[in-house]
Amino acid sequence: MRTALVIGTGLIGTSAALALSGRGVTVHLADHDPEQAHTAAALGAGTDDAPEGPVDLAIVAVPPAHVAATLADAMRRGAARGYLDVASVKGGPRRDLEALGLDLSAYIGTHPMSGREKSGPLAATGDLFEGRPWVLTPTRETDTEVLNLALELVALCRAVPVVMDADSHDRAVALVSHMPHLVSSMVAARLEHAEETAVRLCGQGIRDVTRIAASDPRMWIDILSANPGPVADLLADVATDLDETVQALRALQSSDEAKRREGVTGIQGMLRRGNSGQIRVPGKHGAAPAQYESVVVLINDQPGQLARIFADAGMAGVNIEDVRIEHATGQQAGLVELMVEPKAAPVLTAALRERGWAIRQ
Repeated sequence: MRTALVIGTGLIGTSAALALSGRGVTVHLADHDPEQAHTAAALGAGTDDAPEGPVDLAIVAVPPAHVAATLADAMRRGAARGYLDVASVKGGPRRDLEALGLDLSAYIGTHPMSGREKSGPLAATGDLFEGRPWVLTPTRETDTEVLNLALELVALCRAVPVVMDADSHDRAVALVSHMPHLVSSMVAARLEHAEETAVRLCGQGIRDVTRIAASDPRMWIDILSANPGPVADLLADVATDLDETVQALRALQSSDEAKRREGVTGIQGMLRRGNSGQIRVPGKHGAAPAQYESVVVLINDQPGQLARIFADAGMAGVNIEDVRIEHATGQQAGLVELMVEPKAAPVLTAALRERGWAIRQ
């Protein structure tokens, strides 16, 4: 691939353009808002000048509702040898294109499974897709050259290609992305009018659950409008679980011992199902989840603290597998939870204590 046209210079489009430009591809940028394309160009994502002729690959990075019309326009004017979109739903846009009577041999639907809570070109990074799954949904009609161009794009963005059927993809993202986002928003909504004294007690748990609720509502309206059925089906199942959990909690309030036992059984069942589901979430690098031990370190909120901890861990020969930070409410301090292999935990604990770090037991 020598040339590409990115149509839509938001987070995903600009990030892909940055990755391609950084690897020697000449990238042309287009957007319904010329200022946004100009911003992406100023960031080094490419040029907002129109290409003089057909490019190798056109990448459509617009909201799902606009994918078909944008692709149809590009295809009718022969903008590229191959075309793909990066929308988070795949079945609907393809059916819309089929209804327009277009030759879809030069098109493939794709979806990079990566993003941020922020949107727009200023939030883009050239490494956004590194190590992340990038779904490709070819059909029997898809030209081999177009599939190869899509695979080259994925490789240049250093993502991991995953081939799926379009409708299977939409059901999958409803489960692992769209439905969780709504549930996160529902939990966060409980905080909107909560008493300030209660909100000040927020810890890492509530931060983890509500993090994705910070995303742009306008973007999510576009996403959910393109995949409402599968998301609604999943939320109906969640609603059933919620009803059963509420009943179990009410039973725990009963003065009847038998009812309380029923309540305990109901809550235990839900928590155990949660354990079983959480175990299936892929771990580091997509491998099976590993069991780590935590070493919790008290730090001051000062420059260089994290760098010192990582450097001291490196000097001890310990690899930090994951890290979490919990900020202390009302204090310039916090707790850093370092996840390491179980056999490395005592080594790291001893090394950090020797270097003056306070370890929380």
